[in-house]
Amino acid sequence: MLLRVEIGDALRSARRRQGRTLRDVSTGASVSLGYLSEIERGQKEASSELLSAICEALDLPLSALLSSVSDRFALEEGVEIPDTIPQELSDKILGHPGYPVPRLAAKP
Repeated sequence: MLLRVEIGDALRSARRRQGRTLRDVSTGASVSLGYLSEIERGQKEASSELLSAICEALDLPLSALLSSVSDRFALEEGVEIPDTIPQELSDKILGHPGYPVPRLAAKP
């Protein structure tokens, strides 16, 4: 697994989900169509500045892109991806033994 390949795949997936063309995104990111294509195919590594510009053109938070790529690596490596809700809070909300089941307050 190569980082540039996974980043490119994630960018291409985001662009296609939006029904956007390479030309549209390359114009929005101020990068040549050919270079964006090479990034999407994992043939070129984009700088952090360029990744930021591409994400902005896609209206995709850079953190969401990096999180998606990180999850891909974690799955490949067999690393458990932690839940975004801490277990203690989840147990409390779901009424795990040791925590009372939450009750909704009556409306006044």
